[in-house]
Amino acid sequence: MIIPFKGNADNEIVYVVPIQETVEKGLFAYLNRAVHLAEEDKASAIIFEMDTPGGAVDAAGKIGKLLTSTEVKTISFVNKQALSAGAYIALNTDEIYMVPGSTMGSAAIIDQQGNAAGKKAESYWFAAMEEAAKQSNRNPIYALAMADESINLPEVGAPKGKLLTLGAEKALEVKYSEGTFNNLNELLDYLGLSDAEVKTVEESFAEKIARFITHPVVIPILLSIGSLGLILELYSPGFGLPGFMGLSALLMFFYGHLVAGLAGYETLILFVVGIGLIIAEFFLPGGVAGILGLAAILGSLFLASDNVVHMGISLLIAISISILASIIMVKVLGKKMKFFKKIILTDATKTEEGYVSNKSRLELIGLEGYALTALRPSGTVVIDDERIDVVSEGAFILKDARVRVVKAEGSRIVVREVTDQNKKEKEEE
Repeated sequence: MIIPFKGNADNEIVYVVPIQETVEKGLFAYLNRAVHLAEEDKASAIIFEMDTPGGAVDAAGKIGKLLTSTEVKTISFVNKQALSAGAYIALNTDEIYMVPGSTMGSAAIIDQQGNAAGKKAESYWFAAMEEAAKQSNRNPIYALAMADESINLPEVGAPKGKLLTLGAEKALEVKYSEGTFNNLNELLDYLGLSDAEVKTVEESFAEKIARFITHPVVIPILLSIGSLGLILELYSPGFGLPGFMGLSALLMFFYGHLVAGLAGYETLILFVVGIGLIIAEFFLPGGVAGILGLAAILGSLFLASDNVVHMGISLLIAISISILASIIMVKVLGKKMKFFKKIILTDATKTEEGYVSNKSRLELIGLEGYALTALRPSGTVVIDDERIDVVSEGAFILKDARVRVVKAEGSRIVVREVTDQNKKEKEEE
């Protein structure tokens, strides 16, 4: 949506693009559209009105390339804060202006758990911050101090061990800001664009959804809901609410990444093919279809994401939750669910249902007989003129040796050879 701001006497056009809240992958689609509109209108400038605490480094990197590649003049107007990834985006614009009391900096790179990132990621980020400052002809030491707390700059309030955050006055002093103004109108007057037509580019509904869906915290939640919904659907007859929720969550995942420009329709097609192969596994033997289906689904998810590590973490979270839920449902609810009655044997041949198990020959315990065959360790003995299949306790027993029954467990009769010592012990008992 484009909102005109005021009339224009000189046929000049200025685009105003708000950058608010967290920087995530979905933000790129919105800014990309705004830049292309400004290029088509041959705008004099694009003013990015910033109030952001930062966000994803990879998203900021993509946005930085977008801003440096356009021929339209780009201006950051920091209206409260441009921290972390927001500071990097501001440094990739041609000029920076701030309102009184606003801040810019504090750009340490951290992982999803809030801990400092690894050396490799830090090295990349330090270099990116330094290059962003250089390309806009600013002293890179201050950009590095925003990201690296080991740099000592006490004169600007960033001694060693503390990240640099510049206020409006300090930013102007170190030439990280071209001026301080109370509002957008004052800035336009200063730029000589007070008579220009100002167009504010608002996010579309689809872009807002894409920004929300591509947030690093939301992705594992969507994948968990998707997998849980499909698992719960297995427990229900027909297709019901759990299945609808699961498919909706997964389709939202792909929709957000499609709108954000992170994925193409081929990823969605691959996902649908994977679902089809898993369904086919219920009707085809061998397990090949199921393995191919699972591989297709995982492949589509990784293709939809431009960060393999983040997607891997999200999938691990979703898979862990799904496995835990499956164990609980099979153990606690399995007997009550129709689907699991088809794949899990829950019936038993109980005496109450008319089944008769092997008769236990407990009456044989203590009786003696002789080995009709050698026991190695199984064989046949004769007790009271009855031939009985038995096993020894493990020892070899010769044919015709005297034996005694020591245990009877169903059809398994265990015997021991009777020796003189055994007889004496028996008599003493």
